[in-house]
Amino acid sequence: MAQFDDFIDLLKVLIREPSVVGAEHSFFRVLQRELEERGAKVTWYEGLLVAQGNQPDTTYFSAHIDRHGLVCTGPNEFQYAAFVAGSRSDLLGNSVSEELMRKIVDRFPKTPLMAYEPWSGAYRGGGTIVDSYICEHRNNLIFNVEGLDHLVAGTPVAFQDRLLHQDGLLSGQLDNVLTAACLVHLFSLGYQGTAFFTAQEEAGRSWRYLLEWFRRFGGSTNQLVVVDTSPYPDRASADIQDVVLRHRDANAEFNRDTTESLEALCNSEGIRYSFKDDYIAQRNAELEASGQKPQSLGSTELGRITAASNGLVHGTTLQIPTTGYHTMQETAQVAAVQSFLRLLQGIGRCVA
Repeated sequence: MAQFDDFIDLLKVLIREPSVVGAEHSFFRVLQRELEERGAKVTWYEGLLVAQGNQPDTTYFSAHIDRHGLVCTGPNEFQYAAFVAGSRSDLLGNSVSEELMRKIVDRFPKTPLMAYEPWSGAYRGGGTIVDSYICEHRNNLIFNVEGLDHLVAGTPVAFQDRLLHQDGLLSGQLDNVLTAACLVHLFSLGYQGTAFFTAQEEAGRSWRYLLEWFRRFGGSTNQLVVVDTSPYPDRASADIQDVVLRHRDANAEFNRDTTESLEALCNSEGIRYSFKDDYIAQRNAELEASGQKPQSLGSTELGRITAASNGLVHGTTLQIPTTGYHTMQETAQVAAVQSFLRLLQGIGRCVA
């Protein structure tokens, strides 16, 4: 229990630190401090922080550290940072769909904001979202903000956040500070392998930074476990399992042996699990039967790097089921997080 209390204390610290997609440098500084205090050797690369123990080639974990937020794009003008970081605009023929923008447009009503200097994390002022709308001229999502009219273009603006821990649940903007904190805590528990912390996953770019590292420093083939949260529509469907596995995503099939090894570890530890691609397939069958549009298998960091690496990098994913995905009230069960940490320790021991 004391060790998990230490994890909660760490998560409370990390969730307060801004890490808007495209402006993650200041969060890397915080991670470096926390990791080095736990005995890890830390190295920075563009878009990537690498933490290593005394046996760095035994195990590779990866977690993205960017979170959704806004960026100032002109005088008192603010846009969704993931769209800007990913160059998602009509100018390049890679526009965000109107369906996606409509999902986001009302997601953060009256949310308090914090502007910061992207390298140091220095505070640049606070404000509040008044409302948001889709600009018909630019086909982009624009936020009206109160209190930050002094900012210059390029300033990142984070959603102010605190961890809520009650009734056996953890709530906040958990994606993906939750599993990143798990990897940091793992070094407190004696982990000696490697942990990657990647930037710009929400803009679809993190896999590039990770693949570049493996091309420079990896072996002939490299087994990777990517950790993240996984969305469910309600607590009933989320609480059926403690952790979420996958056979594949929309980009690629995951390594069968690695996935089966993780499944076997879940069984030996008595941890409930399900496969997200199987869940989506079942839901799609129901949707199609009722004449509704099927759901995508989703795109993950592992799927992207598997598809692009030509066999150099392979592996599987391990995720924590949550509700309220990509909101300020994303929620996970404490018991699920504890099971997740047990599996991380088990994976480390299995290959050490």
